[in-house]
Amino acid sequence: MKKLTKEQFTSHILKEHATHPLSTHLKEIVYGGIDGIITTFAVVAGFSGAQTAGADPTLPTLAVLLFGFANLFGDASSMGLGNFLSVRADQDVYKKEQEKELREIEENPEYEIRETQYMLTEKGFTASQAEQLTSMYATNKDFWVDFMMREELEMQNPMQDNPLVSATVTASSFMIFGVIPLIPYVFFREVFSNQFAVSITFTFAALISLGLVRLKVANQGFIRSVGETVLIGCISAGVAYVVGTFFRV
Repeated sequence: MKKLTKEQFTSHILKEHATHPLSTHLKEIVYGGIDGIITTFAVVAGFSGAQTAGADPTLPTLAVLLFGFANLFGDASSMGLGNFLSVRADQDVYKKEQEKELREIEENPEYEIRETQYMLTEKGFTASQAEQLTSMYATNKDFWVDFMMREELEMQNPMQDNPLVSATVTASSFMIFGVIPLIPYVFFREVFSNQFAVSITFTFAALISLGLVRLKVANQGFIRSVGETVLIGCISAGVAYVVGTFFRV
């Protein structure tokens, strides 16, 4: 059999397994986006819910903007920094366990060999096959450690993740999608008498847009990508509105 070259391998990956550039950070985009939409809409819905409960008939636009943007910037920063620390923590834990696994291989290789053979037989290999594979793994400690991290500890390698990029994507997604429910109160105060109704429309559009991002990046079905996003967002928004009816502004 002819040996595969690096160029052939790279070409195959690019042709058959190419992914969208944003797919690596889809989790951060969706997480930050949905949280941003609901966080800012919760402010709008809360004030509106309080209004319908019998408060001042004029929705305090200034208060909505003040609390809305305070939440927008504060929570975006909090989520971004939280994501940064989360990725760093995952990497620290993984590195610690990786060093421990390497030390076990170096200090007690016989036990690690038996352990590897056991896991391979549990995966469906025969005892003979497991022995052969283990002997090959033992010639490459880095590969062997990676195998043990995945199969023994069930830990995925987070070392390729960039905590700064992850944090930036999360905070940016939060800001971009989160500002949408506030747009009517910024630009259409003199155009529409009921900004809350317009904000609902903008929020719905933001949820659809976020769902379309999922559809484009992950290439999932329309119902799964858009429908699921809108449904979850509407439930969260509804809760915020109901909670607002228990207060007065």
